[in-house]
Amino acid sequence: MGEARLLRVEFRGRMAYRVALQEMLAYTEGRDASTPDALWLVEHPPVYTLGLAADPSHLLDTGEIEVVQTDRGGQVTYHGPGQVLAYLLMDLRRSGHHVRETVALLEESGIQMLQSLGCSGACRKPAAPGVYVQEPGQAGLSKIAAVGLRIRRGCSLHGMSLNVQMDLRPFAGIHPCGMPGLRTIDLATIGIRLTWQDAAEQLAAQIQAAFKRPSTP
Repeated sequence: MGEARLLRVEFRGRMAYRVALQEMLAYTEGRDASTPDALWLVEHPPVYTLGLAADPSHLLDTGEIEVVQTDRGGQVTYHGPGQVLAYLLMDLRRSGHHVRETVALLEESGIQMLQSLGCSGACRKPAAPGVYVQEPGQAGLSKIAAVGLRIRRGCSLHGMSLNVQMDLRPFAGIHPCGMPGLRTIDLATIGIRLTWQDAAEQLAAQIQAAFKRPSTP
């Protein structure tokens, strides 16, 4: 069994993506055996981010929005106001969590939150990390949360983004997560209206609960 530890939650509010990335790297590089695991809740100004294996052809029309190459997994995504970023800074070697399990626990946290809000159709999609919902009258699944991690020195960086109530038009400037035609929505689209703070608190509580349970090898 891995160690069950409570994540230290920090509500950091609005900050530039590049600043958050630098601070995540600094936190990870400066860790030692006693450094607590942390969950940072952040909101970014508009930015497109490219994962390590991202295909630039998935950038269609970025306009004046900044494009940042980052070190997480996955393809291209958009971050902006009205979206909760949950950055998981966890020592996976100490906790005993595998990478795939960590991704699955983040997804499950989002699913549990949506279900608690009355969205019974929240689910995963094979080979496409994130949280999806089946909207009435829409063919296929729509994406409401993205997951992307980087493992450095046995510790996780980055995490998941949950669309709460945002301007969704910038998603049309990319193939979200490298998936042409993918419909990207927010909680408001499906009739769930929360403030950023309320959504961040609920998501943090779900993530804390998921990672507090001991891991099995």
